[in-house]
Amino acid sequence: KLAVTVVTGFLGSGKTTLVNYILREQHGKRICVIENEFGAALVKENLSSAEEVISMDNGCACCTVRGDLVRALTQLKDRKDSFDLVLLETTGLADPAPILATFTQNWTISNNYRIDGVLCLTFPGPFPDLSCQVRPEGTVNEAVQQVAFADRVLLNKLDLVDKGELGAVKTLIQEVNAFAELIECQQSRVPVDKLMDMNAFSMERFQEEIAEYDLEEDAAAEECTDEQEGAREGQKAKKRKHDISGVGSFALQSEHALDSQLFNRFMVQLLQRKKEDLYRSKGVLCFEGEGDAKYIFQGVHEQIQFEQSNTKWVEGEPRVSKVVFIGRDLDREEIEAAFRTCIVHAQTAHPH
Repeated sequence: KLAVTVVTGFLGSGKTTLVNYILREQHGKRICVIENEFGAALVKENLSSAEEVISMDNGCACCTVRGDLVRALTQLKDRKDSFDLVLLETTGLADPAPILATFTQNWTISNNYRIDGVLCLTFPGPFPDLSCQVRPEGTVNEAVQQVAFADRVLLNKLDLVDKGELGAVKTLIQEVNAFAELIECQQSRVPVDKLMDMNAFSMERFQEEIAEYDLEEDAAAEECTDEQEGAREGQKAKKRKHDISGVGSFALQSEHALDSQLFNRFMVQLLQRKKEDLYRSKGVLCFEGEGDAKYIFQGVHEQIQFEQSNTKWVEGEPRVSKVVFIGRDLDREEIEAAFRTCIVHAQTAHPH
């Protein structure tokens, strides 16, 4: 399958500059750029007319395709072996959700392409104001959505802000999506190895990443104390002061095995209630009665990929189940309480 890197970010964040930078760098990859109409005039120095393949100074063969995403990808699939990577540059107002859904819901697309990762460019000046804009009911705050869906957030134009403002923006970004890698840069310049071969949607890669998540601040779900609950309420109140969008992220974990049927019911009920608001979810799971089998899942909205891992729990390895949720207006306490009912020792200790 041909890898696709999605480049998001609000208008002026530096997306086209990033694409041009990637095209000029020495990486040896043959790249196809699918770009929005607003950026078309800005990349003519590096790309010729639509769908014409050209050679770059760095030896990279590139082409550009404009227009409807599904149509562009469908047209490209018969010659996808000519490329190593697709860079999909979205408009500044693009909601990433339907873009990502295209790669799971369209059979032709999902059989020929895979998402390598989602890059989001933002910069300190406008982001706090954009993140707090009140939108009409049923609409999304694109600037916040783009950060929430990102695997890597490129915090650009650092030369335009002081350290105090930078720190506040970094905190805000991490509140929206604590699990994306945050990379500081100027003029959209980032080491190319940070922009390619991310394999962010690879279950194996995800399994490595979630094992590294620092959940010290997220106490084990079955051991949540009143003091911790009070601290969280204070954190939520503090967040509401500057994050009207209501978008945030959190992780839960259990050092005890989960009941697979109860966990399945927990996820089904959560998706039934919050599928539009649950942007991304991920987890590594240890189920009671499954021996050394390790299970992993990740999803975008209600599209969940769930499978048994190729690796097993090994002797001496803590069998800790971890789940990550990123979304809008997610009631952490409510979700955590429901998650706790899936823990085997919690059931026996508190029979219903």
